[in-house]
Amino acid sequence: QVQLVESGGGLVQAGGSLRLSCAASGGTFSDYAMGWFRQAPGKEREFVTGISQNAYSTYYSDSVKGRFTISRDNAKNTVSLQMNSLKPEDTAVYFCAAKRGTWPGTTTTRYVSYWGQGTQVTVSS
Repeated sequence: QVQLVESGGGLVQAGGSLRLSCAASGGTFSDYAMGWFRQAPGKEREFVTGISQNAYSTYYSDSVKGRFTISRDNAKNTVSLQMNSLKPEDTAVYFCAAKRGTWPGTTTTRYVSYWGQGTQVTVSS
């Protein structure tokens, strides 16, 4: 059983930056591809970004490409999300996610094995 705990959410003005972190415990961190999803009020949870087990490959949704950067530290069992040039439409609860296998073709919620509790990101205009 893997436990994921996010931190770093908050309120920021449009154009600003935030950094989210996710600490994992209870499993072999390097066995899992890690990622971030988000869920805005009244909308489905959607894939934002993912990173492979060895950090060689990263994947981004079109809406965040060029603005967000995912990274991981397998020695510290952490995954981070640097969010720059934030927009009001980035407002959502952000969830850390862990899955086995790879991300391509499996970026829907049903492929995720473990979820964090979520952290709120609010971007004001």
